[in-house]
Amino acid sequence: MAGVLFEDIFDVKDIDPEGQKFDRVSRLHCESESYKMDLILDINIQLYPVELGDKFRLVLASTLREDGYPDDGEWDPRLDSMPSRADSFEYVMYGKIYRIEGDEGAAESNTRLAAYVSFGGLLMRLQGDANNLHNFEVDNHIYQIGRASCRERV
Repeated sequence: MAGVLFEDIFDVKDIDPEGQKFDRVSRLHCESESYKMDLILDINIQLYPVELGDKFRLVLASTLREDGYPDDGEWDPRLDSMPSRADSFEYVMYGKIYRIEGDEGAAESNTRLAAYVSFGGLLMRLQGDANNLHNFEVDNHIYQIGRASCRERV
């Protein structure tokens, strides 16, 4: 799909391992099923409650438009009547990639990267094989789109 930077199903492995810092925000530690990426994600649990053992689908996209046309970052009321990727999801955030780090000592063929994104102060770190993060660039804006894929309990 045009405009999609990354997509996978994540398993919630831990919640707030260092204790909950804010009333409505939890830090999730997750692992993806297909690409074995590690995810640390701050999420508003009042809007999107998550429990240990839950699975959710995460999409990171440069635009919400189904046609993949680039988003200019400004709200356009004419687009409200058009289909959007957000229509079939429960949780949508808009943020900015502020840092990308790599394993300095790793062999070139097995390089791991970590992309850091801030969604208005809610932070995300997605870490894993560099091939899965090749479209991520510092200072680019992205959408985080999430939906519970199934409610499996550990």
